Amino acid sequence: MSNKLEIATLANGCFWCTEAIFQRLEGVESLKSGYSGGTIKNPAYREVTTGRTGHAEVIQIEFNPSIITFQEILDVFFSTHDPTTLNKQGYDKGTQYRSAIFYHSEEQKNVAEEFIKNLNEAKVFESLIVTEVTKFDAFYEAEEYHQNYYNNNKTQGYCMAVINPKLEKFIKKYKTKLKKQ
Repeated sequence: MSNKLEIATLANGCFWCTEAIFQRLEGVESLKSGYSGGTIKNPAYREVTTGRTGHAEVIQIEFNPSIITFQEILDVFFSTHDPTTLNKQGYDKGTQYRSAIFYHSEEQKNVAEEFIKNLNEAKVFESLIVTEVTKFDAFYEAEEYHQNYYNNNKTQGYCMAVINPKLEKFIKKYKTKLKKQ
């Protein structure tokens, strides 16, 4: 088994939801919430939420490809958000909530583009996928209170109303891919 980890940087709406899902996957070694794809260095949450910096809320995952492949990560990514809505996920609106894959290699780019093409051809979604596939440039770690947000705030209203239903659906669909408790 290879110990060489790879990195994936994904945006699919609020990073609190995304983090709660991906940190439960077997093969995900570490995960940080942050910002990518924008025009200024070291943005703060209050700047990103304005939509003027161009950053998306992202998670950056270190994963072991001998346990979970990039394609399997994309499968979870596309099945846990709506990749057909431009700059919107649920009630969250703005470019900071866009669907995006920030690829770290040509291989990731090719896998992502092929994955999207196959989903569109199979008409998995009612509309075409608008997920951007963009070369990774920089990752800026979000403030500490955003890290491990769901696990630290399970009784908070947003967690109960938005994240819990997503997490339940994810766990049901991917129970064989979950980390052992």
